[in-house]
Amino acid sequence: MPYTYILECADGSFYTGSTWNLKRRLWQHQQGLGAKHTAKRLPVKLVYYETFDRIDLAFYREKQIQGWSRKKKLALIAGDTNQLHRLAECQNESHYRNIQRYQKS
Repeated sequence: MPYTYILECADGSFYTGSTWNLKRRLWQHQQGLGAKHTAKRLPVKLVYYETFDRIDLAFYREKQIQGWSRKKKLALIAGDTNQLHRLAECQNESHYRNIQRYQKS
């Protein structure tokens, strides 16, 4: 079964990956065989995972999460959907001006 997963490294950083076999992949990471990022930051701890029907969907989700801010990843890990949605909103100034205009209408 394909998985997307998030590991927390010893230095507090996160690593996001995807795999067919989560148990084997976690073992690889713990042995320093997983990825350069995790190999330098052992031990690692599994803090989140999702399952998928197809590996391409797990890989797509991996790439999506990798582009997120730390705060957004923390909200996902905590299962805080309200915070996750808030953090997904555009944060630039023009966005806020447009929302305020829309709300006054």
